[in-house]
Amino acid sequence: ERFATVEGDDNSIFRFIEEITKEIEQLAKQHAENEGNTEKQEEIEEKKLVLKMRLILLRLDQQLLNQSIAQITKDVRLTPIMVDGEVTILQELSGDDERKHVLETIDFWGDGYIFKNGCRAPPQRQLHGDIAYIEVRPFDGNMLYITANTSGYYLNKGPDNRGDMNYEKEGDAYRELVTLLKDKSAHFTEMIDKQEFHLKVQEKDDYMDARRVEEDDDDRESTAGYRPDRSKQKAEEDSKDKGQKQKAQKKKKLEPSLKWKALGMEEYQEPDKRETQKLKKKKTSPRMKTKTPVDAEDSFSESSTESEEEEEAVERRSETNADLPSEYWQIQKLVKYLKGGNQTATIIALCSMRDFNLAQETCQLAIRDVGGLEVLINLLDTEEVKCKIGSLKILKEISRNTQIRRAIADLGGLQTMVKILRDPDKDLKCLAAETIANVAKFRRARRTVRQHGGIKKLVGLLDCPIVSATSPEADKDAEVARSGALALWSCSKSKKNKEAMRKAGAIPLLAKLLKSPNENMLIPVVGTLQECASEPSYRLAIRTEGMIEDLVKNLKSQSDELQMHCASAIFKCAEEKETRDLVRQYGGLDPLVSLLQKTENKELLAAATGAIWKCAISPENVTRFQELRAIEQLVGLLNDQPEEVLVNVVGGLGELAKDPPNRMLVRKAGGIPPLVNLLTGTNQALLVNVTRAVGQCAEEQDNMVIIDKLDGVRLLWSLLKNQNPDVQASAAWAICPCIENAKDAGEMVRSFVGGLELIVSLLKSDHREVLASVCAAIANIAKDEENLAVITDHGVVPMLARLTNTVDDKLRRHLAEAIARCCNWGNNRTAFGREGAVAPLVKYLKSQDENVHRSTARALYQLSKNPENCITMHEAGVVQPLMKMVGSQDEDLQEASAGCIGNIRRLALANEKARYS
Repeated sequence: ERFATVEGDDNSIFRFIEEITKEIEQLAKQHAENEGNTEKQEEIEEKKLVLKMRLILLRLDQQLLNQSIAQITKDVRLTPIMVDGEVTILQELSGDDERKHVLETIDFWGDGYIFKNGCRAPPQRQLHGDIAYIEVRPFDGNMLYITANTSGYYLNKGPDNRGDMNYEKEGDAYRELVTLLKDKSAHFTEMIDKQEFHLKVQEKDDYMDARRVEEDDDDRESTAGYRPDRSKQKAEEDSKDKGQKQKAQKKKKLEPSLKWKALGMEEYQEPDKRETQKLKKKKTSPRMKTKTPVDAEDSFSESSTESEEEEEAVERRSETNADLPSEYWQIQKLVKYLKGGNQTATIIALCSMRDFNLAQETCQLAIRDVGGLEVLINLLDTEEVKCKIGSLKILKEISRNTQIRRAIADLGGLQTMVKILRDPDKDLKCLAAETIANVAKFRRARRTVRQHGGIKKLVGLLDCPIVSATSPEADKDAEVARSGALALWSCSKSKKNKEAMRKAGAIPLLAKLLKSPNENMLIPVVGTLQECASEPSYRLAIRTEGMIEDLVKNLKSQSDELQMHCASAIFKCAEEKETRDLVRQYGGLDPLVSLLQKTENKELLAAATGAIWKCAISPENVTRFQELRAIEQLVGLLNDQPEEVLVNVVGGLGELAKDPPNRMLVRKAGGIPPLVNLLTGTNQALLVNVTRAVGQCAEEQDNMVIIDKLDGVRLLWSLLKNQNPDVQASAAWAICPCIENAKDAGEMVRSFVGGLELIVSLLKSDHREVLASVCAAIANIAKDEENLAVITDHGVVPMLARLTNTVDDKLRRHLAEAIARCCNWGNNRTAFGREGAVAPLVKYLKSQDENVHRSTARALYQLSKNPENCITMHEAGVVQPLMKMVGSQDEDLQEASAGCIGNIRRLALANEKARYS
């Protein structure tokens, strides 16, 4: 009884006492009958000792059990289901209103992928017990990054600048997420306590709520036509009430804490049951197959840019049975007719089901929960066209739901739909392609379509004649092609699918459809093209197939969506100069600038600004943008815009500011202050672009005065600490014109505490662009003698010398310039020779870049002022190339080359004179 899981006290100890007491009484009677019998007396004493020992052992056993239970309770380990439950509950209590919600945001950190064991942490971290990582933004503090481990919840150091999680533990572990958050946020503690108090008052009505649920169920069942007599119904209700009371009492006793009940834990249990049932169906489904090695290899072949939020999304539904509308139950009855009815009943049930609002999530999940998806997918294998069409129409509607998509893929629905693409019935092909377009929103589904030959079949649907005259047959063909384009649009998010489409001949067919006057046709066609334009082969094909002209023409469409996809395609294709020229020749720059007026449509704005940015790389296009007053409009977009728009706006301003007159226009339009303000952001792509733009603007002295006044140079210098090498390089390049055009550049640089040491330390970087930009910055810093002395003390000479063996011309140019400038302090010339920097510099003269020749000649001239360096460079064969460069058209190169040769010659004459004397 002590191990039973029922209510009641442990009476076993009393049975032991009663049993042994009876035995003692019997022995006592026998002892009285046989007075003087010492054996009976000893037996009585032995029984008493046994009783005492049993009592002691029972007490010890009870103590051990209590201690074990306490230890087990303490060591209960977290599971993925427990973590998902706690996060889901807190998500329901989170929002923007500080007065109502406990947190601002809470969500799982990562790419959204969930492993089969329910964990979200990568496999290598699961070995350490990690389940998932949670990011929480409280109202009264910074973002918290929390590790959910089997041992509990604890803070970690969060992601670094590259986006990689630093898993190092910070602080203690907590058994509950709420306890941790209470310890870190006073606002959370206050609001969660109010939430608990409010719901605990409602706990008294739990039984009545449960009873009302059952009464609602009875009411729904009674609508089917059969109603039992009231006496029988009342007896059943009384029986249910009694059972409900017992269940409620038992549940209440077994719950470890009322906190999670108060927060709605019971509402989360229902989806778990459905998920369990779904997993069981997956295991028993005849359509499911084990993954082959080829499949496993394919699973790593998708595009790295595609979103995987839908791949293994966790279903979260907060409705209890009492919240479900009547449509839920009516649809479930129709599904039962689908399962058991004949052909006529099946068609009637399908038509009746379509009368419901299938866009509503409740209706979609009602079909799934009762096994309707399996029936609908099985109907696709029948020979009856009407059943297929009815089934596909329903699947097309409900497959907009993330959970339904995944379930259709799990049940093998995609394979069946791919087969239907070969059906002669055009309606069937349209519906199958449109359903594939909805389902193929996640990677696994896209891979399935490719592996079962779906890409080639979908490309085949695009082969549709473009006719001006309308007819029912032509309209049907156009609808088939549009459906195929929709499906390919979804599938084209995979890199392997893009290649499969190209090999299947999709490009010329898409080019032909791009000339269609039908806007509904153009949107999926252009959407597919802009998705594929991330690949160089597609960009080349878009240009050579003459599609740029059609894209430019459709920029003038009345449809914002079509304009957005056309601008996005131009954005990606304009990486090549030929494409940028074509956009200008076909008059595409004007409509792109006009799209900047549509500030409410952020997606369209991001695409248009991106296209302007890339087109502005060509100087010819910059002239046209000046005429269209694009700079003023772009500056107007520097405030109150999302980051994806700002990245492109700033990128465009950076390209336009390469033309000197445009720098003044940026200043007059008020663009300098918002650009400097953006230097404080965290978006890495935005920081790269904004540092470039500020650097271009700093080329003009009037702009530099504003930048200095706004502390822009200090902000640029602080970005040298950024972990992203692209940001570091871009910031270092921007610092160069700031130093060149500042009024008192030397003093300004010295005012940055630790700034010189920081920039010298970046010479240890492995990133070539960082090294080239830092060398350029050091060349400017070294113009000031005091700063040159400081960086010399920080070891700039040996660091520069170690880089001289590079073969990169860009780095060679700025490295040689830095060496030339650093020679002007102390014994640096001798130090460069001692560090072996002279002979490698001679090799730079073989470069094809005249800029490298110029900076190298300057460095050699400065180094040749040391006799030992003259000997070294003469032995390395410096004289012959320098003799050729003396005849160059570049005066700086002539002068430096001649100066170096002169120093070598003077040393030779001095040696010769000394020898004869």
